[in-house]
Amino acid sequence: MQLDHYGEECWSARALQQLMGYEQWRQFDEVVQRAMSAVDTSGMDARDHFAGARKVITGSGRWGKQPVADYRLTRFGAYHVALAGDSRKPEVAAAKTYFAVKTREAELAQPPAPDVTSPEGVLALAQRYVVAAQELVTTKKELAIAAPKAGKWDAFCDSDGLIDMGTAAKALTDVTGGLGRTKFMNRLRESDLRFLQVQNPRIPYEVHIQAGRAQVKLVQAGYQWVEQTFLTPKGLDWLVDRLGGTALPAA
Repeated sequence: MQLDHYGEECWSARALQQLMGYEQWRQFDEVVQRAMSAVDTSGMDARDHFAGARKVITGSGRWGKQPVADYRLTRFGAYHVALAGDSRKPEVAAAKTYFAVKTREAELAQPPAPDVTSPEGVLALAQRYVVAAQELVTTKKELAIAAPKAGKWDAFCDSDGLIDMGTAAKALTDVTGGLGRTKFMNRLRESDLRFLQVQNPRIPYEVHIQAGRAQVKLVQAGYQWVEQTFLTPKGLDWLVDRLGGTALPAA
């Protein structure tokens, strides 16, 4: 963590690249892009947490130094970069642990309790409880999504580990109330999900492909080959969360 000239904390993506065990900036930039897509998909504006920047590093340029692209990250942005990293890297696991611990420390460092002998104090305390409850609900959802789920959707996967739309509709019956394939795909195109494109209703938006939630494959339909969307197990987890579900699929 660094402090900018306003005294606000920030992180350099270039610095995180080294700390998280990525040798090439190109690979780490892909991690940053996934993190930005996740923030945008959640309804927030990634530009509030990922600011373009430049950094001077030692290189072969003039006087042995050269400017390179960088990102100035907020704590929230840096945390999402850690979440988007390769979990097999011990450095990434350490980064996730760091942000989880620091977030908990910030939660414990609460200001003094409001004076409840006044109506204003009672209102302030009530508002604090509401905020804490909302954060608890959000945290539980994030932990449920991030938890290891190997094999959870195996019964619905094909040999490539993917789930076609008809099978996905069946897998999410408890969450959707039993939508068939056509109605299920229509649901995925609705504005609050924005999973399938409106202009190309068979294909997901690129952000979902980049995030590993879906794949597009050519399949044979009669005498021709057509593009068809397949969901990944990660995509089903994402949909369960967006649709308000909590139950695991049947074994």
